[in-house]
Amino acid sequence: LATLWTVASFRLALIQLQVSSIKSENLTRACGLIREASKQGAQIVSLPECFNSPYGTKYFPDYAEKIPGDSTQKLSEVAKECSMYVIGGSIPEKDAGKLYNTCAVFGPDGTLLVKHRKLHLFDIDVPGKITFQESETLSPGDSFSSFDTPYCRVGLGICYDIRFAELAQIYAQRGCQLLVYPGAFNLTTGPAHWELLQRGRAVDNQVYVATASPARDEKASYVAWGHSTVVNPWGEVLAKAGTEETIVYADIDLKKLAEIRQQIPIFSQKRSDLYAVEAKKS
Repeated sequence: LATLWTVASFRLALIQLQVSSIKSENLTRACGLIREASKQGAQIVSLPECFNSPYGTKYFPDYAEKIPGDSTQKLSEVAKECSMYVIGGSIPEKDAGKLYNTCAVFGPDGTLLVKHRKLHLFDIDVPGKITFQESETLSPGDSFSSFDTPYCRVGLGICYDIRFAELAQIYAQRGCQLLVYPGAFNLTTGPAHWELLQRGRAVDNQVYVATASPARDEKASYVAWGHSTVVNPWGEVLAKAGTEETIVYADIDLKKLAEIRQQIPIFSQKRSDLYAVEAKKS
């Protein structure tokens, strides 16, 4: 047990980036904010969904890159320079004639650890409010994505993925204690569900949940809700941004997570004789 508590807490940073239409500018500012987070003691940092490009199906083809490519190369370099874990929000990725909404994660040595392609495409229609069809240009990923750190195992989803409780349950089964969802909810779904979904995933699975949103740009064709947030396994909001560009910090206490799981032992009390959530792919 002694080794279990050697790294019982760590600092997480979420970068709520103001995304412009100039890719090089987005990359430069993102890397600058990652360096700032490192100076403030963050060991894991996440960028928001679609951090190098405006969010919208008309933009994805023009901004799409291969991975590795220019954007991810810069993330790899800054991860190594700062010796920290960098969760690269997401970028439009092109591969074999298809486009994906993809999050690349880099370790403190600059190595690409995992690449998560958004599993659930954001195809919605709320009459009079918002209609959006990611599937017009994007293809869905088909694999779970988690990575190990000296602190804990981290599970990844992108934006709409957070609505699917089964994904979070699979990650919890696989030992993840922190789930990170870079996401760009909008002014319809944001006020209604953004915090609610995070707190739900956190309480259901007794994990920390973090969401990194772009800053709000009222002039953009798709206006992001903002409010990047960190929620603990008790469902409490530990940190929450407003709508401006900022960095949100939270200290992730894995001892507290262990205590909550001990006090309310839902994992050992599940009725596996009656139900199960299972992964069909590894």
